[in-house]
Amino acid sequence: MTTTQNTKEVKRGVRSLPRNVWAVSLTSFFMDVSSEMVLNLLPLFLFNVLGVRTSIIGLIEGVAEATASILKLFSGWFSDRMHARKWLAVVGYGLSAFSKPFFLIASSWEAVAAVRWVDRVGKGIRTAPRDALVADSVTGEQRGLAFGFHRAADTAGALLGLLIALAAVWIVQANAVDLSDKTFHIVVWLSLLPAFLAVLSLVVGAKDVSVPGQRAAPRFAFKALGKPFMIFMVIVGIFTLGNSSDAFLVLRAQNLGMSVIGVLSMLIAFNLIYSLVSTPAGSLSDRIGRRKLILGGWLVYGLIYLGFGLAHTSIQIWILYAFYGLYYGLAYGTSNALIADLVADNVRGTAYGTYNALIGIMAFPASVIAGVLWQGVGNWGGFGPSAPFIFGATMALLAALLMATWMPRQILPQGLSE
Repeated sequence: MTTTQNTKEVKRGVRSLPRNVWAVSLTSFFMDVSSEMVLNLLPLFLFNVLGVRTSIIGLIEGVAEATASILKLFSGWFSDRMHARKWLAVVGYGLSAFSKPFFLIASSWEAVAAVRWVDRVGKGIRTAPRDALVADSVTGEQRGLAFGFHRAADTAGALLGLLIALAAVWIVQANAVDLSDKTFHIVVWLSLLPAFLAVLSLVVGAKDVSVPGQRAAPRFAFKALGKPFMIFMVIVGIFTLGNSSDAFLVLRAQNLGMSVIGVLSMLIAFNLIYSLVSTPAGSLSDRIGRRKLILGGWLVYGLIYLGFGLAHTSIQIWILYAFYGLYYGLAYGTSNALIADLVADNVRGTAYGTYNALIGIMAFPASVIAGVLWQGVGNWGGFGPSAPFIFGATMALLAALLMATWMPRQILPQGLSE
């Protein structure tokens, strides 16, 4: 099949996706417009304006994700029990939207952390029901395409959010290396409208789906998810231990002299590649299997993180971060599709909750380890800015090796051969 034919096939497939996939994707688009313009500047606000150490930033990010983790687990299970995905997702998006204005009055790292944690509670409530709603709405043959399209829309929103943030920074402080509090607060104000539109899109556009033959969900038990799923979770846990918050990538760029404008343009390039790759990668996984794309994405991640550790100039960081989007495009949506392939229909919400909870729980030690490796703790000064990324590369390559050798081919989705 030629590249042109493949592109036309993907476009036809996208047009055939059901209303729920479009509604959820539009919601994710608007929420990422809102969130990405704020959250990508948040580590710079903490570091430049409030003078917070990287170990504390790692603690904030780690606890934020861990706070959401238990909620992801139980909101997914609850959506299975109630056969209701939409309104849990609406509550989650609403809580995140409600938290945004409080960044305007947060003047200490403790206050910033509280707002960040409320935002993550919202994410914890919405993520598993939302992903289960997408999986419920499509057939197995469209699953990779649906999740790829959702990730593309999500990332396109991040791209637009970063462009808005870039314009605000350019107007207010031009090429300054450090972020000012005035600039950050302007960006927060701009984030409020798309956050409201995200909630509105889901309320108006989505509806719960009755899955034919779906059985009642069992009482919460990991064994109901099955051995193949649990093997995948172990491997994902190893990978995530080295996947510290992307806040450290932003700080690494600034560490090598990149201005705030340079950081935002770098993030824009990353999201552009991520958005362009996600949909065709998801469609490709429907044809050749998820495992190959996840393996490829993790190998790309490992090599790029090694590059972050060895880089000596901000230009090198800029290029590496742009291609970091290739990892996300290949692996992120594909992993979501694989989860629906590995478990029964009646425990999808529980499976997505478990997956996202694991990532969130592991994000806590991952981010704390990264902060400590960089700047140390107490009287110990750490190993320097390269250390977190070399550690992350090692964990990614180990996970890829386990995925290739430990996770058997016969458990892969829909009988796809590899």
